[in-house]
Amino acid sequence: MINKINYYFITLVIFGNLVKKHRGTWASLLTTLILFFLIYIFKVPTAFLAILLIFVLIYSYVAIKSCLVNFSGDDPQEIVIDEFIGQSIPIILYELFHHGKNNSNYEALQIYFWFFLLFRVFDGLKPFPIDYIDKKYKNTFGILFDDILAGIYVVLCLVLFMVGKTYFF
Repeated sequence: MINKINYYFITLVIFGNLVKKHRGTWASLLTTLILFFLIYIFKVPTAFLAILLIFVLIYSYVAIKSCLVNFSGDDPQEIVIDEFIGQSIPIILYELFHHGKNNSNYEALQIYFWFFLLFRVFDGLKPFPIDYIDKKYKNTFGILFDDILAGIYVVLCLVLFMVGKTYFF
């Protein structure tokens, strides 16, 4: 029973069997939309979502570790919880540190769209050290950490943009 729960958790239910192509991209897009609705429509506090993300990360490690033997390959395409975590990082950090500045829904969607695009670029191109982690660690750590790094790269891009905008434009 617990293995079935872990399987549904790490595949985000629908991405295990229903979606066959570009699972990571679809999972990232779904994550972006879910977070938009939670933050802007349902007004869920971002601090709560940040704490929840930490729990999701910890449970994901345990769930992937227990289910990895059921998949073929080192980084199975069915596992998309790593995409959820990586895509959530820039959005939640942006909202945590941007608190008090009220974006319209349209502005928020634009910002989230850029986060989505940047995350997919970094996850696809795998610049150093993402490529190193992806190649060296063919285990649960590698599955999760390469997407976490891609999310951090998006945050670094945002910081560079903000610094550039503040001092050069």
